[in-house]
Amino acid sequence: MATIAPSPKSAIERERSFFFKMAIAMALVIVAGFTFNLASGRSTFGVPLLYHVHAFVFFGWVVLYVTQNALVATGNVRLHRSLGVLALAWMPTMVGLGIALTIRSLQATGGPFFFDMNEFLFGNSLGMVAFACIVTWALIVRQRSDWHRRLMCCAMACMTGPGFGRLLPMPFFIPWGWWIASVAVPSIFILIGIIADKRRSGRVHPAWLWGFAFLAGSQLLADVVAYSDLGISITRDVVAGTPGAERDMKAYLPPDFLAP
Repeated sequence: MATIAPSPKSAIERERSFFFKMAIAMALVIVAGFTFNLASGRSTFGVPLLYHVHAFVFFGWVVLYVTQNALVATGNVRLHRSLGVLALAWMPTMVGLGIALTIRSLQATGGPFFFDMNEFLFGNSLGMVAFACIVTWALIVRQRSDWHRRLMCCAMACMTGPGFGRLLPMPFFIPWGWWIASVAVPSIFILIGIIADKRRSGRVHPAWLWGFAFLAGSQLLADVVAYSDLGISITRDVVAGTPGAERDMKAYLPPDFLAP
């Protein structure tokens, strides 16, 4: 009996499938990072309300992003467009909470010891602004799906930094830890997108380059501000009178870190 071979996937179906897989991969990085922190005892659920609200909103974005890509991959574009309205409200809330938790972390403990306090403050804050800019651009050009899905993928790549920061041996990367966790490693997803485009069509879509420019450029600007006299002064004012002011502004290794 003759059998009918399944028709090969169209180019658009392959592309949609690619972005869905990318969404899952980035979500796994974020979930793995926070799960590892919990399992290793480096974080706990016994924290102030701000931490829980932050976690709910940020993981909500991860769920929304994966769901949106799943809807497109399965052809449910109408529901995808309807849910896209949520991003308009979700994104500014994320920015506000991200900056608020950065300040709270600095005041409570001085932030992660393997980051300079000023770099942590401005890197996180301007990184959130860059994320918001990419998402806003993606929403503006949502009718141009090639730009929209690539810009959203770049924005999500920006969000993987905290996940990687919890999985990598950050203390051993001092003084380059911030750039490694927040720029270099997340950029791997952008590089994957570039390679996929090159193999699929023979050219690189400019959205990838713009996404990387926002990611790296925001951190360059953050460092310029953070290490200026104004940036150092602002950081000191943020932690003044709090436990965070007791640590040195520079990244350091705790005295007992390498003790047997």
